[in-house]
Amino acid sequence: MKLERLLNHRGYFCIAPVGSLEEFLTLVEYGSKPFDLILANADLASGSLDLSGFLRGNLQVRHSMIYNARQAPLESVPVAHPSSMHMTTVQLPDSAVLERLMTFIDPEANESAQPWPHACRRGLGS
Repeated sequence: MKLERLLNHRGYFCIAPVGSLEEFLTLVEYGSKPFDLILANADLASGSLDLSGFLRGNLQVRHSMIYNARQAPLESVPVAHPSSMHMTTVQLPDSAVLERLMTFIDPEANESAQPWPHACRRGLGS
């Protein structure tokens, strides 16, 4: 819920929190449109799924961040331009972490005061 509020504060409203790995897999595998960003707690997979392997190169995921990772690479892992995957050992991303992430994947929103062209940014749904 905290992540959802932090993202809402930054102007992002199309958020789908999940409570289990099964819900997560269902959303990603059967989604009608690719997700712009997935934030996933590494504990969600609990060793039953290679979360980074699942997200890396997945056509339904444009960008992803796995937080609460046991080990994180020093930098983001490029998947296929312009997609990316980030890993962090941070237990729960705070406002500063999300700001850096969103600046990387949504630079136009941070460079100008122009309205976001996508419905999710405006809070109108998809």
